[in-house]
Amino acid sequence: MSNDWNSRTKLVHGGIRRSQYNEVSEALFLTQGFVYDNAEQAEARFLEAGPDEFIYARYGNPTVAMFEDRIAGLEGAEDAFACASGMAAVQGALMALLKAGDHVVAARALFGSCLFILENILPKFGVEVTLVDGTDLEAWRAAVREDTRLCFFESMSNPTLEIVDIAGVAEIAHAVGALVVSDNVFSTPIYSDAIAQGADIVTYSATKHIDGQGRVLGGVILGPKEIIRGPIEAFMKHTGGALSPFNAWVLLKGLETMDLRVRAQTATAQHLAEKLEGNPALSRVIYPGLASHAQHDLAMRQLGAGGTVLSFDIRGGREAAFAFLNLLEIAVISNNLGDAKTIATPPAFTTHQRLPDDQKQILGITPGLIRLSCGLEDPQDLLRDLEAALEHATGGQG
Repeated sequence: MSNDWNSRTKLVHGGIRRSQYNEVSEALFLTQGFVYDNAEQAEARFLEAGPDEFIYARYGNPTVAMFEDRIAGLEGAEDAFACASGMAAVQGALMALLKAGDHVVAARALFGSCLFILENILPKFGVEVTLVDGTDLEAWRAAVREDTRLCFFESMSNPTLEIVDIAGVAEIAHAVGALVVSDNVFSTPIYSDAIAQGADIVTYSATKHIDGQGRVLGGVILGPKEIIRGPIEAFMKHTGGALSPFNAWVLLKGLETMDLRVRAQTATAQHLAEKLEGNPALSRVIYPGLASHAQHDLAMRQLGAGGTVLSFDIRGGREAAFAFLNLLEIAVISNNLGDAKTIATPPAFTTHQRLPDDQKQILGITPGLIRLSCGLEDPQDLLRDLEAALEHATGGQG
């Protein structure tokens, strides 16, 4: 793959491994094992497998390798390891790089499962975790210590869309020799430039924008080859979090259209956010592409766009929020995002339901908060759907 190619070309042609049949579409190698020509070849491969030599699908597979090469080329990473899900990627990156006695500093505003790993799993293995306001560089600076091994954050947080200054956190972390791990799901591979901005490791839930059509689970860890093919690969291949070849093939096809989809979804999100801001039924509209967003300037410098997701707070709390959701005709109620279909969810009662109320309050996850992942429907149809549901759910009174 040429480094001179632009993103859309890389997303179509990156990482291609054609079989002897020279197929146009990527081949699906739906096999869990591989045959050796002789015993000596088997021995040699277990000693050190070459880039196109495979042993077992838990270790690697030609279809999976195509996906890894393609997403690494897009992200500007030296290498990638594909995982069974986004949470397998986050868990794998953290567990592979940490040991008992290490200290982690992480942003407080995280997806519920990420918080569970930080607050419940890592401490069981002797890792100390400090949570901070991810938007406050002084808080990062105060929390980082000489024994800090790793800093972790979502570059755009779920669901309140806070933006973390990647370059700023990286400077603080690297000063004490700590690694920076950035979960970039909401930023998307299209707008992310996290590695160039200082992140050492980037993770994605490929279930989201990379697939983009609600079909399969997947995840990926990206970073320097010595880390990806060192501790990350060793941990992942021995603990079983590998991506299936079929899912890798689906994700390869998703990558081909991702740039077009994500840019269209972002344009829709920007349009809806601008139209909904000031609606009397809403107490706030949260979208990094709006000038009213607290980190708008940082979002424009770091991403160049507001992303595919917006959140808004409906006056009237749970009752009004549920009424709104039940009145929607186009947007569906689900908990995925980055899909071709517009998806709405109330985070306080779904993705972040098990967070204690005091933590929800700190994070701004209120009973009336709705997270809206914009799909590929006509923006005007979506706007009419949202406005009608808001009108009937609140009586237009706010």
